[in-house]
Amino acid sequence: MTQMIEDRIMRSGSGEPSGAEGGEHVVRFESCPKRVRTFLGGVPVADSSRVLTMFETGHLPVYYFPSTDVRREYLVPTDHSTHCPYKGDASYFSVRVGDQLAENAVWQYAEPLASAPPELADRMAFYWGKMDAWFEEDDEVYVHPRDPYKRIDVLNSSRHVEVKIADETVADTRRPRLLFETKLPTRYYIPRMDVRLDLLEPSDSTSRCPYKGVATYFSVRVGEQLLEDIAWCYPLPIPECPKVENLICFYNEKVDIYVDGELLERPVTNWS
Repeated sequence: MTQMIEDRIMRSGSGEPSGAEGGEHVVRFESCPKRVRTFLGGVPVADSSRVLTMFETGHLPVYYFPSTDVRREYLVPTDHSTHCPYKGDASYFSVRVGDQLAENAVWQYAEPLASAPPELADRMAFYWGKMDAWFEEDDEVYVHPRDPYKRIDVLNSSRHVEVKIADETVADTRRPRLLFETKLPTRYYIPRMDVRLDLLEPSDSTSRCPYKGVATYFSVRVGEQLLEDIAWCYPLPIPECPKVENLICFYNEKVDIYVDGELLERPVTNWS
């Protein structure tokens, strides 16, 4: 079983992109200097060094490819269409590579609204999750394009952090690493030596984060109570986020976390 836990918050638009200005709905484009490729069935269906990143209020960033950088021989027009009040009517294409079919995976605004950004014309976008793999340059990227306006800082700390479940101390450390991520709760990453590993049960669940990599999960058993997938770890984080490697983090939303003796308020997020 795989639970794409990171995906849920990404799809929800919980981190409002930089298109938002004073409550106004904004759609805007920025040039992206990276070479971007997306694959299906081992074939690069789109490959471009001229992509634009679209930022839209309430949505995650989206890569738009010049239509000339999309391999049209793999596209199959469909009858599916959608309407956006800010961009216009979108027509869709499925992607077929050999026996592999990604239905309605590509969209295009052939005639965008006059009020829409002119960059929409003659460009195509892909549903990230319907393709097999995405690369920025030669590094694989997960879940969605990396937002250049999103920041992650991992700081060494001497704070006293305790994690308790049903009054049972599950972790106790004075050497946590604190991960600060834009618009998300502070996460407390704890060395394994400071975690009651005898209470943790490895899970088959995994998730992917475009900023940290692939996470594995643990359930915690306290007495007769089993809290599934309540802690996670990045065994091999991406090079940009090495300081969380092999540390264990618990959901603030689901456990009692004490920092320097003070019980933290449980945040309300998609994981609550």
